[in-house]
Amino acid sequence: MNYANVFKYWRTVLVVAEMAIRVEMVDAFVVFAVIFQPMIIAVLALFMLQGKGADFAMFVVVGSGLTGLWSSLLFVSGNSINTERWTGTLESLVGVPTPFDVIVFGKNLAHVFQSLLSMVASYSLAAFLFGYSLSLTQPLLFFVTLLLSIFAFICFGLTIAPIFVMYRSVQQWQNAMEFPVYILCGFLFPIALLPVWTTPISYVLPPYWAAVALHGTSTGTISFEQLAFTWGMMLLFSIVDLIIASQLFKVMLYKARVDATLDVD
Repeated sequence: MNYANVFKYWRTVLVVAEMAIRVEMVDAFVVFAVIFQPMIIAVLALFMLQGKGADFAMFVVVGSGLTGLWSSLLFVSGNSINTERWTGTLESLVGVPTPFDVIVFGKNLAHVFQSLLSMVASYSLAAFLFGYSLSLTQPLLFFVTLLLSIFAFICFGLTIAPIFVMYRSVQQWQNAMEFPVYILCGFLFPIALLPVWTTPISYVLPPYWAAVALHGTSTGTISFEQLAFTWGMMLLFSIVDLIIASQLFKVMLYKARVDATLDVD
């Protein structure tokens, strides 16, 4: 997988992302997972935290948005290549002159971008339904963190998609992987409330570092030194994910072009 192609074919990336958004935003499952499910989580959490203050509400708003981001990554990005296989277009995409990694990157970009709608929806609920006046304590650092988080999630999605295609037994655990990540990554409450033995698991999950940075910059509870460390961890895991994805895509493309077994169930 040549990641320089992403910059070389940036117009193709944007076109693929646009087409993916057009298709998936009329998909009832995607709309529910990306928008309505995080809104339900936000309403329940905000109802339980009534009277606790705007900082708790902002924590819930960011956390519920991250749940939508992870759900989109797990179900939509994870199945992005499988969808092409099910519709019989995977071999055609592999055979066209445009590099296949460019197409997958564009799809993941669309999935992560549209999942940000859940954060906007949760913010609107907190502001209008519960009467909170929410504001970002460190807006510039928050948006820089958001961009890094988007990149980290896209890289993580690049590792999930080929795994679900090549090792279909893993996909049977797809539904079971959703809520444990909510908990282990501290989307809605700090991982300090969890048993100590779970902490190392949280540390190796890229969404955890995104959650720490976004929660901290939105409420102003993180120092710049701590924030720089979380940025470094996100970039580190992004590089690791890209290396892993590169090897996985080589195996997947071999199965498609040489073995011709990729579409065999």
